[in-house]
Amino acid sequence: MSYRPVHVIPLRLPLEVLEDMSSGSLTLYQQLAEDLAASIRSGVLRPGDRLPSVRELRRQRGVSPSTIFQAYVQLESQGLVEARVRSGYFVRARRPLTGRPPEAAQPSGQVTPVAISELVFELLGSTRDVDVVPLGSAFPAPGLFPFDALARSGARAMRRLGPAQISGALTAGDETLRAQVGRRYALNGVSLRPDELIVTNGAMEALNLCLQAVTQPGDVVVVESPTFYAALQALERLHLKAVEVETDPVEGVRLEALEALLQRQKVAACWFMPTFQNPLGALMPSAKKQELVQLLARHGVPLIEDDVYAELHFGARRPLPAKAFDQEGLVLHCSSFSKSLAPGYRVGWAAAGRYARDVERLKMMTSLASPIPSQLAVAEYLVQGGFDRHLRHLREALKTQHTAARALIERSFPKGTRMTEPQGGYFVWLELPPGVDALALHHQAMAQSISTAPGVLFSADRRFTRHLRLNVGHPVDPQVRSALKLLSALARDHSAAGGA
Repeated sequence: MSYRPVHVIPLRLPLEVLEDMSSGSLTLYQQLAEDLAASIRSGVLRPGDRLPSVRELRRQRGVSPSTIFQAYVQLESQGLVEARVRSGYFVRARRPLTGRPPEAAQPSGQVTPVAISELVFELLGSTRDVDVVPLGSAFPAPGLFPFDALARSGARAMRRLGPAQISGALTAGDETLRAQVGRRYALNGVSLRPDELIVTNGAMEALNLCLQAVTQPGDVVVVESPTFYAALQALERLHLKAVEVETDPVEGVRLEALEALLQRQKVAACWFMPTFQNPLGALMPSAKKQELVQLLARHGVPLIEDDVYAELHFGARRPLPAKAFDQEGLVLHCSSFSKSLAPGYRVGWAAAGRYARDVERLKMMTSLASPIPSQLAVAEYLVQGGFDRHLRHLREALKTQHTAARALIERSFPKGTRMTEPQGGYFVWLELPPGVDALALHHQAMAQSISTAPGVLFSADRRFTRHLRLNVGHPVDPQVRSALKLLSALARDHSAAGGA
């Protein structure tokens, strides 16, 4: 079957136009704060620089003094600037652990059989204990989500449920939900066929079905280095082999390394997370996403795009997915509401391009359908129009928590530690100094009821022996603060012993 997308919004629009379409509505002070934050992060405004005066900004931007002060207060709460008495606001002198992000991994490029599941079960099985400080968790704090509103939405929708809806929504999913998800794609400049969307039991089912649709046992799949451990588990289950590609901690997969790999190795598919990659938090720029899609199209290689964190951006605009540049139907885009709205509801989906029918058939042969009540609750919530308002509050909370946790890590962890600075999501990736054994550190922390995600989970060859992924999606309350301080003390002990 040929892939002929219906272009809801032309993909020939300039990138900046497409990105503007997903910006949502920001207040004047929020937009000013975002612009200044971008200048700080890009180095235009450097540590110690004085921010423009109120008079200057009034003249340049035509905004009121109260708008300017609100913007500065927001930047101060994010830890980007500091107020000095009778002097104004200045870019905060960061206390970087080394001033650099972690080194990019140098994977061997060799095909590796995958056997990671037992290690994942062993190390992460206890993180579900409510008494454990969840620095190794995969979810942000439950209090950030509108569970009461979702319950009310579900009750309203279930009262209207007719028998035809139950049978009509079996495999592809509830029609209203698919229409709402499709609308969000369109607003982000992504073209989909009307029948391309398939609702799944969370993003993991979508990703697994897509992987199964484009591979056969024994095939080679390219993954990032480091990569999400659930991707490795999926490869292991389907008897596939992994080859890791060099991945920059800031901008994601290095395309020159990927191209060289594709030229020497027969590859069945790539499984990448171009937006706020787990565990690095890397964000591939839109232009590089377009190059990635074009590169894979030249080689005829499908891209399974895991895009579960895109709504959790700290900037003004939702990053474009790689799917926005897909002209051949080779991008199988997977996402869910589990990280942005409804953890535990298991409402995900796949926009599987030319493989949509294959994915639908595989779903019919496995789980058959996703539960109707959770689909209806989410669909009703979206129809009522509360999602974007919730997202604004969620992003602001995650950004504040992220800033507070990073500041504590910067002050506490041993010299030589490197840390990523993601622009979205709720993970940071630490590269600890030589001599630190992150797996031993994990076991010591668990003995104190503190979970972490040690780096050995994130590679088929378990290469990341002195790395940790930490969840900073929980308020930095006394319990989390104490846990981070204890973890840092353990890391300092390891570092001192290793350097002795």
